Amino acid sequence: MSVESTTGPLTTEAGAPVADNQNSETAGIGGPGLIQDQLLIEKLAHFNRERIPERIVHARGAGAYGTFTVTADVTPYTRAAFLSEVGKQTEVFLRFSTVAGSLGAADAVRDPRGFALKFYTEEGNYDLVGNNTPVFFIKDAIKFPDFIHTQKRDPYTGSQEADNVWDFWGLSPEATHQVTWLFGDRGIPASYRHMDGFGSHTFQWNNAAGEVFWVKYHFKTDQGIKNLTQAEANKLAGEDPDSHQRDLRESIERGEFPTWTVGVQIMPAAEAATYRFNPFDLTKVWPHADYPVIEIGKLELNRNPENIFAEVEQSVFSPHHFVPGIGPSPDKMLQGRLFAYGDAHRYRVGINADHLPVNRPRATEARSHGRDGALYDGRHGRQKNYEPNSFGGPAQTGLPLWQPAAVTGSTGEQAAPSHAEDDDFVQAGNLYRLMTEDEKERLIDNLAGFLAKVSRDDIAERAIENFRKADADYGKRLQVAVQALRG
Repeated sequence: MSVESTTGPLTTEAGAPVADNQNSETAGIGGPGLIQDQLLIEKLAHFNRERIPERIVHARGAGAYGTFTVTADVTPYTRAAFLSEVGKQTEVFLRFSTVAGSLGAADAVRDPRGFALKFYTEEGNYDLVGNNTPVFFIKDAIKFPDFIHTQKRDPYTGSQEADNVWDFWGLSPEATHQVTWLFGDRGIPASYRHMDGFGSHTFQWNNAAGEVFWVKYHFKTDQGIKNLTQAEANKLAGEDPDSHQRDLRESIERGEFPTWTVGVQIMPAAEAATYRFNPFDLTKVWPHADYPVIEIGKLELNRNPENIFAEVEQSVFSPHHFVPGIGPSPDKMLQGRLFAYGDAHRYRVGINADHLPVNRPRATEARSHGRDGALYDGRHGRQKNYEPNSFGGPAQTGLPLWQPAAVTGSTGEQAAPSHAEDDDFVQAGNLYRLMTEDEKERLIDNLAGFLAKVSRDDIAERAIENFRKADADYGKRLQVAVQALRG
């Protein structure tokens, strides 16, 4: 990315030299300002427009550049070029974020963390947009706006309301697993460096022979897991709202480059239909005993952005940015995100957001017939803007990025298929029973502290019942703790 020169005279945005940047023009000494003072008008108008709409979710974030290096042969599973040989390196950009907070919120809060990774591959950019948890609160994208509305400010009070949060969670039992994650020890990472990342969704890999595999991505922090207690987070959020961003930037400045070991779980496509859990349900994990995590690479962050607005705030990620050998799955949350992320960026940054330096391909060239719109730079010159054409323009390859999936039945509003061990509570209960006694106590304290703020007994009781269905001890202890706090 070119950097503006810091030598020579100060100029206007159009390049004209500025004679006086300390005093605006007036009609005589002490008189009113003049509309002919174009420097004043230009500066104030630009200042009024310096911010673009913040992300509805994941507004608060930090990012860094780095590399992904392949450490294992995965060509039996995918034909993606950037994964084609051991030792191959690909430049990446990773944006971390909280979910619910606004752009000015604190970093040290109890909230999932976004883990959005852009691979600048020779076949185009591949975006893997995940979180620091392997599951999510809901399984169908049609519920996402409602869910986020409960996490944001209430339209009347202007604050986040415990009533709204717990009313939705209690009426959406599928959230029980993720809520258990969120209020456990890993709910508040000590830094972005000290947490794992997950692709969360199931994705398709396909190899050169056309064979299909379903995969889940895991990024295991090499710095070790470190978390904050609620009390530690409350103190840090008040003293240093930028704690996570500062930690990431300063660690890279010191040359202490954070790394993650990258692995995948791989399921042959034929096994999906009879697997004990719906493998495309975002509220479920694949137990490692069923499909072990296989190491495939190493992720390192080693360069900070030079300009936060240009490279972090204007960075855009979309799950629909696939490359040959990788594609979507029938995951209903993923299917909704394939549309929603790109649409959000078109609204927030603009139709030419992919032309910005942080977003454009680096190891190849984008060749599309899209033209015009705000901030279009004319890069296509006089080239024709349609296909097919007889003037040598880019044309289709006829080679799909992923393999088709068979479908049957009629259209309509339908729930995802249920598998043998599918319910909304089994994996939440399993997670609870894996915890040590100290971990369980902290989980109960964290949940009870928030749930006790609910104003209506029926909302609190319904929420507790979901945890009781996950594990009887879980629900009983939570009920006692909430009752003690509510008096």
